[in-house]
Amino acid sequence: MILVTAIFAGQDAVSRHLAQHYSVMTVVMIRYWAFAVFVVAMAAARPGGIRAAVRSKRPGLQVFRSVLLVAEICITVVSFVVLGLIGTHAIFAVFPLLVAALAGPVLGEPVGWRRKAAIGVGLLGVLVILRPGVQVFSPQAVIPLVAAFMFALYSLQTRMVARWDSAETSFFYTGIAGAVAITLVAPFWYTPLHGWADWGWMGLLCVTSILGHFLLIKVYEVAEAGTVQPFAYFQLVFVTIIAVTLFGERPDAWTVAGAALILAAGLYAVLREAQLARARRRPARG
Repeated sequence: MILVTAIFAGQDAVSRHLAQHYSVMTVVMIRYWAFAVFVVAMAAARPGGIRAAVRSKRPGLQVFRSVLLVAEICITVVSFVVLGLIGTHAIFAVFPLLVAALAGPVLGEPVGWRRKAAIGVGLLGVLVILRPGVQVFSPQAVIPLVAAFMFALYSLQTRMVARWDSAETSFFYTGIAGAVAITLVAPFWYTPLHGWADWGWMGLLCVTSILGHFLLIKVYEVAEAGTVQPFAYFQLVFVTIIAVTLFGERPDAWTVAGAALILAAGLYAVLREAQLARARRRPARG
């Protein structure tokens, strides 16, 4: 899982580099083409093939969540350019708390006072980073918050469709529906890549996207989500190292303090969710 977060951090750095010179739509579209090839190859290699993968009891919801994800990725890459990697990830780290907050109205799951307190602390961390009233508020800082909300909604919808469809079906729709959606829109903002160097960076982006998702699948094959999810926060560590060394970003004390609050609250919410999940699976004693 730590290796996965390192790969995703590198992927974000390459996305930022390319999006500084080409349209975000172009970068995401080519990346999704490679991702679509990957999910088709995986589906074809499994029992039942592509027919089994495409068979869904909630195809409309599958398509919607897939389109929501590709839109969230575009917004996040925009945030990399206008706000930087550190600022984006510091605010985006609030998404597990948004998942916990939305689990009640979306999935009907109870949210206890402990997780409500964690949500409050995490949102306080966001306010520390944004600092409304202390300085001139930057609307750009809202971009990663919108992306975090969209990703939280996507995560809840993924959990919802898991009631009816297999993980392989959800993964297939994520790649194919997302690729179709971005291909229908991106040509209006298409900017051709120039030179072998940029095509090399794009190739690296596609490879890291495929490798990261492949390793993430392997992670969940050998470990429960609640066990490995806390390690996902290592991505902020790797992103910070890359942003400081390669892009010259320098987070201020407010950003560091806010990120610390968000990470602490997010870790608590993730660990609490894992604890409750284990309790639900524990057989009742007579």
